[in-house]
Amino acid sequence: MTTDPARPFGRVLTAMVTPFAEDGSIDLSGAQELAAHLVDRQAHDGLVVLGTTGEAPTISDGEQHAVLEAVMDAVGDRATVVAGVGTNDTAHSIERARSAAGLGVHGLLVVTPYYNRPTQAGLLRHFTAVADATDLPVMLYDIPPRSLVPIHVETLVRLSEHPRIVAVKDAKGNLGDVAWTLARTDLAYYSGEDMLNLPLLAIGAVGVVSVVGHLVGPRLAELVAAVESGDLVKARAVNESLLPVYTGVMGGGQGAMMIKAALNALGLPAGPTRPPLVDATPEQLAQLRADLAAGGIDL
Repeated sequence: MTTDPARPFGRVLTAMVTPFAEDGSIDLSGAQELAAHLVDRQAHDGLVVLGTTGEAPTISDGEQHAVLEAVMDAVGDRATVVAGVGTNDTAHSIERARSAAGLGVHGLLVVTPYYNRPTQAGLLRHFTAVADATDLPVMLYDIPPRSLVPIHVETLVRLSEHPRIVAVKDAKGNLGDVAWTLARTDLAYYSGEDMLNLPLLAIGAVGVVSVVGHLVGPRLAELVAAVESGDLVKARAVNESLLPVYTGVMGGGQGAMMIKAALNALGLPAGPTRPPLVDATPEQLAQLRADLAAGGIDL
């Protein structure tokens, strides 16, 4: 597990899918198998469990507890486990945060409340309340394509004053805002949008929370290391090799459904998606196979 305060959750984390059985129930043994595979064979420092890619909105509180307990048992002694606990209800988010903390997870991912479109004052109050609820470090998740509301730079500056709000997973796509936030705070930034991994790392992000990391963890670690060492020629080459993978997983459908299709094809635990998501069609799977083959991955 990471001990570097500059990158409090490590360099390479994957937003892990939640494996389901064919009947739609949680596959706890599959979750343990997949977590171990990612940590032991895909060069991951950590895992974000029950985030967007983990289909968190469809996971009950009891299932959340079971999944986190299973993953902690599998890899909690050798990887950073970050629990996705954010909802669009502050009280519910606090309950989820406390439940996760009781299981010994190492950090919390708290997404911007979605659908109810809070003001910046509301965001400040929400994130502060969740951070106050436990002793765990918090990674904010700024993703206005899903939440509609961005976390403004001034709000991030104020949130950075909280001793437990230490990082941001950025999927906002606004490099200027990221640059200004990095210049004005000590927040550790993680790329939360795979296609922007290289530019975010180049302006100061310390790592990635990736969906394609299920498939290419070692190459993402190579990308981060190349940027950190100042070898941008190598970084661009690694990034270029990953473009078909980014496009195949994130450009041909919904991320969770496409990465589950890839994992299933590779014989790794994933299973179906839960409604309202649907599984990849044969046509989508064929395009995914072509894109991943162009990126050096044969399904």
